[in-house]
Amino acid sequence: MGEEARCGAGTPPELVREAEVSLLECKVCFERFGHGQQRRPRNLSCGHVVCLACVAALAHPRTLVLECPFCRRACRACDTSDCLPVLHLLELLGSTFHRSPAAPSAPCTPGVLTCHHAFGGWGTLINPTGLALCPKTGRVVVVHDGKRRVKIFDSGGGCVHQFGEKGDTAQDIRYPLDVTVTNDCHVVVTDAGDRSIKVFDFFGQIKLVIGGQFSLPWGVETTPQNGVLVTDAEAGSLHLLEVDFTEGALRRTEGLQAHLCSPRGVAVSWLTGAIAVLEHALTLGPGASSTRVKVFSSSMQLVGQVDTFGLSLFFPSRVTASAVTFDHQGNVIVADTSGPAILCLGKPEQFPELKPMVTHGLSHPVALTFTKENSLLVLDTASHSVKVYKIDWG
Repeated sequence: MGEEARCGAGTPPELVREAEVSLLECKVCFERFGHGQQRRPRNLSCGHVVCLACVAALAHPRTLVLECPFCRRACRACDTSDCLPVLHLLELLGSTFHRSPAAPSAPCTPGVLTCHHAFGGWGTLINPTGLALCPKTGRVVVVHDGKRRVKIFDSGGGCVHQFGEKGDTAQDIRYPLDVTVTNDCHVVVTDAGDRSIKVFDFFGQIKLVIGGQFSLPWGVETTPQNGVLVTDAEAGSLHLLEVDFTEGALRRTEGLQAHLCSPRGVAVSWLTGAIAVLEHALTLGPGASSTRVKVFSSSMQLVGQVDTFGLSLFFPSRVTASAVTFDHQGNVIVADTSGPAILCLGKPEQFPELKPMVTHGLSHPVALTFTKENSLLVLDTASHSVKVYKIDWG
């Protein structure tokens, strides 16, 4: 009776969780749809669905024209209509989704990694590309395409600070690709606009601009020794930067690997010192691409690698890795945009031991990291949000 009482008699718990996250939630404000006026689901002319409150918030006050937050197609607020399928689903399964403190509807299976909450949303974040945690404060740093490129959130998802003006001067950020936060709370951003690396203090004051050394700096990560790892996607290389953050001076640049294939994401294990690099290779066929995860030891010896084809032998669908990180046990974790999903590849020396971690509720994950409390943060660029996953034991 336990599972049926909590998940709804006759309703598979997996379907309940998927419907709750994917179908019955506005992807702009992350509030659940309802029959009330403000949360009523509305069809935009492009076919995307948002709640009526978000339609009103997005519409221009005079022209009533709004831009779809997902595909950018314009429509008028008066041209939106009730989304009848969602309303009917709310009626059909309404009792299934009523939560109570004594009997929560999800998760239904002990040990399942589930989305506890999300923050951001269209307007707060616009096409975000990079995600990092501050080691000292636990605050979440995201780079995106907004007027101020860097946003800092507290653990509850409230925006506490933003900086990094969109502009063409050296201290501005033109097109951020990735971000990391050093052990002494400096924010390091890779900027594809002028192909530089920019270092800010945690209050947003520019400390250092490293330009002219990279063809296309992409991924960036902090090492346990407070060095900065940077991938160069055009040069096919991986570098280690030693920076005096207090003085704002670059002390040394060391080339760690060359002849990589369009390396983008990079991660380091604080348990073993291993370094994971995510390569992107173009293959034959229109729009075709292949990804490869390479893991090196702390002494830069290759200890494991796996590519899209290799993963297809273990997983029923194509896997296109878009981000990589390590968990606290030294396992390699990747974000997959084809699923979309979050997958554990296991220890590098045992590649691949593929285990799905998240298979529902994602649209286009592009970055991920673990907190000290072992929560998994996933940056979903399609929903312009950060999603927080935790393991529930029932």
